[in-house]
Amino acid sequence: MAEVAFGGVTYDCRDGETVLEALLRQGVDLPFSCRVGLCLTCLLRAETGSVPAEAQEGLKETLRLQGYFLACQCRPGRNLKVAPPEDAAIFGRVKVVALDRLAPQVCRVMLEPANPLYYRAGQFVNLRRQDGLGRSYSLASVPRLDCHLELHVKRLPGGQMSNWIFDELETGAALDVQGPNGACYYVPGRPEQSLLLIGNGTGLAPLMGIARDALSDGHTGPIQLYHGSRHAAGLYLRAELEALAARHDNFDYVPCLSGPANADGCRAGRADAVAFSDHTKLAGWRVFLCGYPPMVHGAKKLAYLAGAALDDIQADPFELRDLRREPRD
Repeated sequence: MAEVAFGGVTYDCRDGETVLEALLRQGVDLPFSCRVGLCLTCLLRAETGSVPAEAQEGLKETLRLQGYFLACQCRPGRNLKVAPPEDAAIFGRVKVVALDRLAPQVCRVMLEPANPLYYRAGQFVNLRRQDGLGRSYSLASVPRLDCHLELHVKRLPGGQMSNWIFDELETGAALDVQGPNGACYYVPGRPEQSLLLIGNGTGLAPLMGIARDALSDGHTGPIQLYHGSRHAAGLYLRAELEALAARHDNFDYVPCLSGPANADGCRAGRADAVAFSDHTKLAGWRVFLCGYPPMVHGAKKLAYLAGAALDDIQADPFELRDLRREPRD
């Protein structure tokens, strides 16, 4: 059993337990979100002691050299002294320039960074308000096409951040941002490759960015985007996507409804089920999956069984604590 010193107090860390689990178990209030090493919300910095390599996987070299690690992935083999991250090392400042309701439960947040943020469409950032509460949101914007960062936020029952954004956040407000993070983005170089994009809910945000990025880069292969919702109101930005499809012969947008009522022009069923019924052979395709984690994990397996190479299946699923137990739109 190792010991973890944090904030002047020493805590025990049981064998096989992560630093995050140990500190939460003993009443330490640490920010966290996904618990699987993707969102970077639980970053800590080791002041003394060494951390296992897997606890730094995916971090930028500059952060690794400073001792930063993911608390949710760190199972220490020896004693550690850790500290919260230094804001200057990982956070930048952004200003809210626009807030638009895209659907009853979806808000578009437009942000202007104080300093340029070098990112790829489809990656995600961690947004933090002044009291330290933070959440991860995917980028719908495309760097060379859009001057602002665009996030799509879904209101979640009991969601501290999402409800605050809907009910209290105003234009002109300053927030902190960390990132970009994630490997779910378009890579130029194979313009003829077929692309399959599947998402539900606000999983549309990164997929829309990826599709626009690929098209603006001159991608010539087919791009098939399937977006699903339980209710028609959840198929937000439908008109914009249909207009994009009308301008590009190689881009198809397929709205899917899994609820009891259907709507004109929509396919019946979950987006993943509809997509895999249309595409049973995916050898040579590149697949992007975004949205509700169980859908993403299941679709990743189905894409692989349909012939897609694991390296060609891109997904960044993460769960926001226990808020998504309610039925999704």
